[in-house]
Formats: sequence, C-alpha cells, structure tokens
Amino acid sequence: MTKLFASLLLAASLLPAHAATLQPEKSDVAFTFKQMGVPVDGRFKKFEAQLDFDAKKPEAGKIAFTVDLGSVSLGDPSFDKELAAPTWFDTKRNGKATFVSTGIKATGPGKYDVAGKLTIKGAARDVVVPITVAGGVASGSVPIKRLDFKIGDGEWADTSIVANDVTVKFKLAFAGL
Repeated sequence: MTKLFASLLLAASLLPAHAATLQPEKSDVAFTFKQMGVPVDGRFKKFEAQLDFDAKKPEAGKIAFTVDLGSVSLGDPSFDKELAAPTWFDTKRNGKATFVSTGIKATGPGKYDVAGKLTIKGAARDVVVPITVAGGVASGSVPIKRLDFKIGDGEWADTSIVANDVTVKFKLAFAGL
C-alpha cells in the first residue's frame, strides 16, 4: 500500500502545474497605434490561449497564445479588409500571430514578467510581457514596433503617417486560474 501511495504522489508531481481554460467571451485583445498623430484603437475577435500556471511555482508555468490575424477589426469593414492585405498582416499567408513563453518570473504579489517569443508574419522577437493576475484574469500590455514584424510594408513603412509604436492590451479570463 505504501509503494502505491508513493507512486501516486510521484505521478501527481509530474502533472502540469495548473491547467486553466480560456473563457473567450470574458476576454479581450486590443491594440492602439497613432495615425497622423491621432490614436486609433482596434481589436482581435478570435484568439486562443493555453495556460499551465501555479502562483506558488510561477517559474514552472507555461503560456501559449495565438491570435487569428484575420479577425482584426478597426470598426470599419473597408479598413479591416485593408489590414488583411499583404502590406499589413497578409492573412492569406500569415494567418496567425503567436506568443510562446520561455520563462515566468514573479515581480510582486499577483505580478509577473513573462518572457517569450512573439511571432508575426514570420518575424520572431523576444519580448517580456508584464502581467497581473487577479480574480481569474490575466491582464497587461506590451509595446511592440510594427516594422519589426513587417506590418505596414512599402509606402506604409513611413512612420510619419502610421507610427511604428503599437501597444497591445489584453484581458484574458480563465476558469481554474
């Protein structure tokens, strides 16, 4: 009986940290940039996230996040169609943006820095995303440079019209977090 109990404890310790399920209807992924000096807000309507996380052992956690670039919306169908074009997101060849964590570090109560690789349009960059976890929700924002990911090629590479700085904001609600 003791060997069986020890085996069960060992097996339990090898399970993922704490799998949580994304609740997309309670979640939001948005972004802000400036066009000719005026802030413009957009959002993505479709995204997925996988989270294995235990606040007692954050360094053992893993996060994977995927955004359907074809679900982008600036609130106007003609603008949304333009964003799907090869010059911008090129959704026919690059339909997804991904973030995969490489490390999680606690920075304070309910606060973490999540290091990982962000890939958009085939361009991958290392980023650190500061997040806050409270009440089953992981939220935060991360600044990116759109030209690092080839977003806005050709004439749109001129940052005097569309700024290079983009802030991606998220609120991800999870069951079991």
